[in-house]
Amino acid sequence: MAKVKSLADLKRMKEELQSKMDLREKSNDPEGLVQIKVAMATCGIASGAKEVMEFLIEETAKRGIRTVVTQTGCMGYCYAEPTIEVQIPGKEPIVFGDVDIKKADQIVEKYIKNGELVDGIIPVNYKTLD
Repeated sequence: MAKVKSLADLKRMKEELQSKMDLREKSNDPEGLVQIKVAMATCGIASGAKEVMEFLIEETAKRGIRTVVTQTGCMGYCYAEPTIEVQIPGKEPIVFGDVDIKKADQIVEKYIKNGELVDGIIPVNYKTLD
């Protein structure tokens, strides 16, 4: 563990530990939360997925939306990066492509909060086996 040399170090450590605890608490009932997966393979990171993920974490928390935002590997949509998958409890997941900060804001405000579809949905081209 790092040495605490100042009050700022102590506050930083507290915030890091608190965020880890929040993630643990949320993971007990992920099905009851909005789940957002951000594709963070090389193509996604190069296209701005890291900034989109940071935005989603901050904005959903600010707006009081209970979410679990995680990173995932390649979703296979390199042509449409950054891509995110959003699953609202009780609904099928939807994948959005070409997600920048502006589109991420629309997804949070329109789709997650109000249930309105927004542009950029990537159609499902596979079947899930039970």
